Amino acid sequence: VSKQVLERVLRQLQPLCSAEQQFLQEFFQLSHDPAAVQGLQVSVSTVAPPHFTADLLFWLGFGFFLRPEEPTTCLLSEIFSCLEPELRGFLDVCNKVHQFGSLQVLVTLSDSVFEMWGSSSAPRSSFLNTILGNVLLLAKSSFNKCIGTLCKEMEETKVPSKMKGGLLPSVSRFEEFVVFSEEVFRTARRRGELDKAHLRLASSVFSSINSLSSANLKVNTDMVMMENFHHIHCFLCQKKIHCLEDKKREAKQRYSEHMEKYVIRYLDQPLEKLNHFFEGVRTRLAQGVKEEEVSFQLAYSKQELRKVLEKYPGKEVRRALETLYRKIHKDLSPEENLLPVVWHTMEQKLIHQCQEFEDLIQRCYAGSGIAMDFTMEDLLSYFNSITLSN
Repeated sequence: VSKQVLERVLRQLQPLCSAEQQFLQEFFQLSHDPAAVQGLQVSVSTVAPPHFTADLLFWLGFGFFLRPEEPTTCLLSEIFSCLEPELRGFLDVCNKVHQFGSLQVLVTLSDSVFEMWGSSSAPRSSFLNTILGNVLLLAKSSFNKCIGTLCKEMEETKVPSKMKGGLLPSVSRFEEFVVFSEEVFRTARRRGELDKAHLRLASSVFSSINSLSSANLKVNTDMVMMENFHHIHCFLCQKKIHCLEDKKREAKQRYSEHMEKYVIRYLDQPLEKLNHFFEGVRTRLAQGVKEEEVSFQLAYSKQELRKVLEKYPGKEVRRALETLYRKIHKDLSPEENLLPVVWHTMEQKLIHQCQEFEDLIQRCYAGSGIAMDFTMEDLLSYFNSITLSN
């Protein structure tokens, strides 16, 4: 509504001010020659009423020390003395009515000034252009303050310790602003101020997500960060905002990093003791123990390996994977729909882990006939059946 009101006012002001400016220049013969202005002083003093003569001669005399067009500007300033204060007051009202009201005023004024600068009928030195330029600077200042306040709000918002996941308030606020501002700027001729604002807000929302690493949350922090960076990436892919391309790529990278951390955290659970055993084998190899000598280490003998493998028959592994699936399903919010992606990543990493176990058995326990109770094909079927059953 404020945008429509301001556009209507400007449409009426432009022809009015232009006509008044032209009348003053023609009627008072205000030319580029200061001598002509001095001659007009003498003429006016002989024919104009005393109360009118004093004011007019003041402004015309003032013109001797200014640029040639300023006598006209001074007269227009007297005639339209309330114009700039009223426009400033309108901006104040817009700011009070809507948090981003200054953005609508900024776009409307920018387009109007840009149009006047490109118009031969409204020279750059025109009175109205000067007034609108002053109000435009004020609108930019108000808009920058608004963005600064929003950035601070995003960075300082504390996440409740009982948060169960989902979008952070800062991410929702960022998305809200981008949607609103892009609609306002949809037909704007210039968007430099908006691009700067987008970059500032994107940095603030990234900062707010990063601050979770030190938050005392009761849920998995990597999971929350993964979901929020994923949401921002998808949102920016949809909006296709050129100035935020780097932020879009960064969001994708951060989303992938935190998904990796989240998966690794739960990766050991289905085969925890088996993974712990082979971690010790790797440590011995790294310390210089020969492969064929590992089985002679008391803690990593063939007998100890068989004991560990007996704890993981195929049925137990499948049951452990089902428990893990329910845990991940409970963690993740349905809105982001990351369960299939996380589960598939878990599948790939667990299969790779088991392949490493097989490789270590072949290298360090060659000829022992020791093997895991399940094959890689079995493991794939466990994952597939769990996925289909849920």
